[in-house]
Amino acid sequence: MLRIHLPRILLALIFILAGFNGWVVILGYDPVFPTSPKAMELLTGYLLVLEKSTELLGGLLLLVNIFTPAILAIFAPIVVNIFLFHIFEDPALLPLAIVVSGLEGYLLWIYRDHYKGLLERKGKLPM
Repeated sequence: MLRIHLPRILLALIFILAGFNGWVVILGYDPVFPTSPKAMELLTGYLLVLEKSTELLGGLLLLVNIFTPAILAIFAPIVVNIFLFHIFEDPALLPLAIVVSGLEGYLLWIYRDHYKGLLERKGKLPM
């Protein structure tokens, strides 16, 4: 069970801290943890609020293990964007992006049975 819960909790804490740090910036204070200046230039206004709210709420739900498969599906495109952003734009935080991508990929693999219906070629219509 540790091989499932430890990565989930670690990913949750990373997203909670990132969301909290973003909200600190949104409220006009200096960030508590290091941030990417290029990411802060890119994420402005409502986009920053949407991104950081999703990270904070999703991280909290992941931490308490509620709606875990759904949260992992919601986080998947966010993680891809984080990874690609740090490869192409700001490699300073690339090690953290690699860790986040690895945790996300591992957890998606663990919960893969929850997504099998999404990958059917022809969906079954409800009766």
